[in-house]
Amino acid sequence: MLYLICYDVVHDRRRDRVSRLLEAYGLRVQKSVFECMLTTDQYDSLQKRLEHKRFFNPNEDQIRFYPLSPRHRKLVRILGVQPERQVDDPVFIV
Repeated sequence: MLYLICYDVVHDRRRDRVSRLLEAYGLRVQKSVFECMLTTDQYDSLQKRLEHKRFFNPNEDQIRFYPLSPRHRKLVRILGVQPERQVDDPVFIV
């Protein structure tokens, strides 16, 4: 399943950790937005890892996971600079 993952993390150190972790799972499409193709196990594992205090403080931060079905993925429109790769290119292996 394709997920759009967005985050708003207050502290630089935690934000950098979240960013590095998400780069291992998908494609950065904006500064704090990633597209990630995840299996159910990968999705569960990623959520569990992000809940750890070194990545996330629930009193200050927010991370959102938006599932995109294949039908809705086809409806995505991008205005402006186009990404060089797609999230399901073989370069992303977790």
